[in-house]
Amino acid sequence: MTEAYIYDAVRTPRGKGRKDGSLHEVSAPKLSSGVLNALKDRNNLEGHAVEDVIWGNATQAFEQGGCLARTAVLDSRLDERIPGLSINRFCASGMEAVNIAANQVKGGAGNAYIAGGVECMSRVTMGSDGAAIAVDPSIAMEHYFVPQGISADIIATEYGFSRDDADELAARSQARAAAAIQAGHFNKSIVPVTDVNGLTILDQDEYPRPGTDMQSLGALKPAFKDMGEAMPGFDKVALMKYPHLERINHIHHAGNSSGIVDGAAGVLIGNKEFGEQFGLTPRARIRATAKIGLDPTIMLTGPVPVTEKIMADSGLSVSDMDLFEVNEAFASVVLRFQQAFDVDPSLVNVNGGSIALGHPLGATGAIIIGTLLDELERQDKQMGMATLCVASGMGAATIIERV
Repeated sequence: MTEAYIYDAVRTPRGKGRKDGSLHEVSAPKLSSGVLNALKDRNNLEGHAVEDVIWGNATQAFEQGGCLARTAVLDSRLDERIPGLSINRFCASGMEAVNIAANQVKGGAGNAYIAGGVECMSRVTMGSDGAAIAVDPSIAMEHYFVPQGISADIIATEYGFSRDDADELAARSQARAAAAIQAGHFNKSIVPVTDVNGLTILDQDEYPRPGTDMQSLGALKPAFKDMGEAMPGFDKVALMKYPHLERINHIHHAGNSSGIVDGAAGVLIGNKEFGEQFGLTPRARIRATAKIGLDPTIMLTGPVPVTEKIMADSGLSVSDMDLFEVNEAFASVVLRFQQAFDVDPSLVNVNGGSIALGHPLGATGAIIIGTLLDELERQDKQMGMATLCVASGMGAATIIERV
């Protein structure tokens, strides 16, 4: 089978996902086309250089609706003969776009692809697409659906994580992100967002809160306690599925959950012939990909079974990985991953994660693949895995190996 190589990976800075955030004025197609243009310019792509653009986003409504991928291609300087495919695997959409592209290349369906994703959460509100899993009682009730924050608290309760455990991880994420920004660890991949006049709108992540500590986190009120305990209450739904739990311990709040932000990211993937055609040197090969489904109530434990699957499929083991990127959707997600595989926390999210930097849903999977690659290169390490939990009970993972 043909090897699929990563030739480049870029992302925008992440802007606060609200009306006063720096990227609020930039639409999802514009944010996406900026990333496409950066990949084109950085790699001197000309003509029908790639087979397709595969682009993920989680809330496919309004300006993020239709085939956003094709809209972004037309808004970019890429050749109009390049089509576009929009996909949705919720929080793993960007990763799934990369995985699909890699497997297309491996299977011989084209020499190269651009894959990634976008989410403009300040402009297209999460859930505004009216997804049936959340709003159709005939589906939601049958599967004991609860909001993700309740699911995160179920994980904490089921696996014994305390509020202090979650806050400690959050404080570490903030400290690591602040140190990474100060040291310029993201500079290689960040492409500034500019306006129509070429003036810079944002050139670095604006969500992090340097100096966050256990004391400041401890002052925050649990975010999902009221919705869980109010009548009829999602806690009662959760306890119907998990009757062995006495109650749900609500430990998550705004400070130990992922941030709502705007952002986009893209990865250039191709075979050996593509690199030779454009004079490009591959940075890594995509060694393996995987996805799974699981219980939709606890919902967010996907990184554990998908890691088990990708290791079994690839013949590798967790101990073969030099670094991990585990999306910090909620603190308990990462805590459970570390617990399940007895992973040293010093190898996980070494530059901080979505708690500090924010989680632009459809883009995050592509972002963490790029972050993982940059860090493997910086530390001169060989192999790493990126993984995410996914809404409604799924998980996705990608293993990359430097070449």
